[in-house]
Amino acid sequence: MAFVVLFSTMSFTVDMHFCGDTLVDTAIFKEAKSCGMEMNKTTPTSDCSITKKDCCTDKQLMVDGQDELKISADKISFDQQVFIASFYYTYKNLFEGLEEKVTAFSEYPPPIIVRQIYKLDETYLI
Repeated sequence: MAFVVLFSTMSFTVDMHFCGDTLVDTAIFKEAKSCGMEMNKTTPTSDCSITKKDCCTDKQLMVDGQDELKISADKISFDQQVFIASFYYTYKNLFEGLEEKVTAFSEYPPPIIVRQIYKLDETYLI
């Protein structure tokens, strides 16, 4: 439960560096390393400028955590109260042992043996 609270309140960023359509590097809490293929946006020449499209892109995924955690016990519905009460009752009684051994067959007498079956089938243990 502590891990759930920790990860739900923690904010972090995931940086990704793509070269074309291929993921080159990912990093959590810092910038991703580049592949070294970045180009200048404009290449100045004598009288004109040529614009080249850069093949590398950087993407950043931000995950914001919760700032406030509130537990409102006063807004529990009746169905939730019934569920909590039945869960508590069954969990409490789950670990209680029996006070005495209960045997279902102690009140019944054993059957009367009329014939010895092993002699009729002629099976003997050797």
